[in-house]
Amino acid sequence: METAEIIAIGSELLTPHRVDSNSLYLTRQLNSIGIEVDLKVVAGDQETRLEQVVRSAVERSPLVIATGGLGPTEDDITRKVFARVLQRQMVLQHDILQTIRNRFRSRGLEMPGNNARQALVPVGARILGNRLGTAPGLWLEKGEVVIVLLPGVPSEMKAIFEETCLPLLSQRSTGSHLFTRVLRSTGMTESQLDERIAPIYTPYKNPVTTILSGKGEIQVHLTGRAKSRQEAEALVDEVAEPIQVKLGDFVFSTGDQSLEQVVGECLLAKKETLAVAESCTGGLIAERITRVPGSSRYFMGGVTCYSNQSKVEFTGMPPLLLEMSGAVSAEVARSLAEGIRDRMGASIGVGVTGVAGPSGGSQEKPVGLVHLALAMGNQVEHRECRFSGDRERIRFWASQTALDMVRRRLL
Repeated sequence: METAEIIAIGSELLTPHRVDSNSLYLTRQLNSIGIEVDLKVVAGDQETRLEQVVRSAVERSPLVIATGGLGPTEDDITRKVFARVLQRQMVLQHDILQTIRNRFRSRGLEMPGNNARQALVPVGARILGNRLGTAPGLWLEKGEVVIVLLPGVPSEMKAIFEETCLPLLSQRSTGSHLFTRVLRSTGMTESQLDERIAPIYTPYKNPVTTILSGKGEIQVHLTGRAKSRQEAEALVDEVAEPIQVKLGDFVFSTGDQSLEQVVGECLLAKKETLAVAESCTGGLIAERITRVPGSSRYFMGGVTCYSNQSKVEFTGMPPLLLEMSGAVSAEVARSLAEGIRDRMGASIGVGVTGVAGPSGGSQEKPVGLVHLALAMGNQVEHRECRFSGDRERIRFWASQTALDMVRRRLL
């Protein structure tokens, strides 16, 4: 058993109000025992459509795990759909029914009649006890195919999977191991990155390379499969190392670290401190820095100086500079960086000013124009950027670029 398919069941998962997080957890757990998820499907509570999805899954995958639809209501149709596909009768399990009754009585309640549905299971199913809720999980087999039905409530699903399913699936996995390394980069586009590294990874089928464009970064995922974790890691290293060399300092992390975490580690390692003066980013840089526990060791503080008056008051900027250059200018960004550094007593100061939009732009200074500056020692570094997109995207990219300027300066 090397691959699996996950079916997330519930019409609410097809709305913008609910996200399927269960499949992410299951994928991580399955990968840990060498089982790779090669397909995920989100299906609503429409019986005919769900039956089509289930029938296809059972025909093509050696392991099918479904979450959701095991509750007591009319729209909880998972059990009967799987029973129909597997051509199994549904029978009432009296011990399950009694367990559900006891759970209600322990809370001083009588069990509603519709909860009896949760005691109906396909013939031949192995019951997976649910100590946190009323819906038991089910383990079914059809020939070589294993089907696992789990509740949709994350806490219940996780408890059943870890306590019962994971040990059983470990016995059936091939014994191989998966190892994944993620190279996180910023400062180049997805196509630019791929153009550089494609000659390195394309000759390899193992590890598998996936390139993902994320918020403010491009991720290179390298996944190797081998008989042991050490062998899988060695396969990944064989490809990861030349990719890192090729990308150079565009790579800011080789794991789960965010850019703000990396910047914090660099500041600590170099014994430097940071202060920021933000206009168009509205405090986003400071917010990202202070997400990291312990950031008080290197972050002296920041100000959101949105108006011209606040720029003068908080950073000591000469009013004449604003009149001559305008608030969105290289000169103002430099003055913000130097002023906040000196006012806060930091060794590094960052200043950001720009037009985040959607209004306020002009032909000379369009929406998306951002000036960033970094003051350290006797040097002031300046960058002019023109970001595209909506207000949120422009502000985020400005914060990302500012943090990356600090990282590169410390390197």
